[in-house]
Amino acid sequence: MSLAVNGGTPVRTAPWPSWPPPLDAAQRELVTAVLESGRWGATQGGSACADLTAAFARRSGVPYGIAVGNATLGLFAALRGLGVGPGDEVIVPAYTFVATATAVLLAGATPVIVDVDPVDLHLSASATEAAVTPRTTAIISVHLAGSPADMDALNAVAARHGLAVVEDAAQAHGATYRGRPVGGLGDAGVYSFQSSKAMTAGEGGLIVCRDQAVHAAIWSVCNVGRTLDGAWYGHPSVGWNLRLTEIQAALLLPWLDRLDEEIDHRNTFAAAVERELAAIPMPASHDGPALPRSPGTTMAPVTLVPQPLGTTRDSRHLLMLRLHVPFDRSFLLAAMEAEGVPLDGGYPPLGTLPALTEAGARAEPCPGAEAASHEVLWVRQPMLMDGPAGAAHIAEALAKVLAA
Repeated sequence: MSLAVNGGTPVRTAPWPSWPPPLDAAQRELVTAVLESGRWGATQGGSACADLTAAFARRSGVPYGIAVGNATLGLFAALRGLGVGPGDEVIVPAYTFVATATAVLLAGATPVIVDVDPVDLHLSASATEAAVTPRTTAIISVHLAGSPADMDALNAVAARHGLAVVEDAAQAHGATYRGRPVGGLGDAGVYSFQSSKAMTAGEGGLIVCRDQAVHAAIWSVCNVGRTLDGAWYGHPSVGWNLRLTEIQAALLLPWLDRLDEEIDHRNTFAAAVERELAAIPMPASHDGPALPRSPGTTMAPVTLVPQPLGTTRDSRHLLMLRLHVPFDRSFLLAAMEAEGVPLDGGYPPLGTLPALTEAGARAEPCPGAEAASHEVLWVRQPMLMDGPAGAAHIAEALAKVLAA
């Protein structure tokens, strides 16, 4: 069968679902009400931001929430509110979006880039412990692709060394770990509402936390150094205006009513993809030996990256695929695009980004992240909102390209 990249017929010609989905009636009603009220800013007496933060905090199992302009600023504010600053080191995983590290730099601290578990690609507790120094003050755990990190193991490391834990839950709205919502499992958790996320207002973020003093400190960072009960023009500490708008909150608040249904849909799609991938035969010949495989992995050439220990609900922001046979990465991505099934190449290891190392980030050896950067591909969220035919198309296109 001729590949589409060589002029053959593509596996799929239909478009994938768009993201974000169309506005629903509740969003239209609330956004219209906010627009007509004229109270568009979070300090103008509207209720959308307050209602959103309260609802998100409840979902995260904690009492406090703070809505912010984006999750990068949310991570920065959480770190500053927890006392992280110049001279401190913060441990971050090597396989994550660059903002996890740049938020540390923004806070004046040094990112220490640490390897991920070679199987599930989340921050390794053992590598984290090995990287702790007298300057280490915090750990940022990332709930990668919507899967919860192994928080019990990471919190145990933090407790042994007196470290703060910030959860980067940018991709994990609605995920749970051992039956508990992510975001509320450390000292602070940060969500993103950027345009690709499970809930989006184009941009935006939200911080949740359980401790009253931590909440007050982070709130001050986000509100130009004011205190919760202080004078409007009293600024006892240095802070910034990091607030979300009422219009953005109005887009987000009704989304909470359909979030679980959308997560269920993505998990159903992921299960269908996993079944379809299991049926792909190993290519008859390939250039070199099979790549290393995790225990219990089937002989299929492509499998899903497994969920970390303790996962009870995966929000499936991304579906990460691991290829177990050598392949030309650039060709495979181009060929899949031509087949109508575009995949994403994923993250480079953070320690390979010159901008970070030149800014002072320290990178530990990260073979797990390095392997992932060569072997792991992503199915992005819009595709996960398709039906069973879409799952079949992903597997069909992969089988066609790998057999070429």
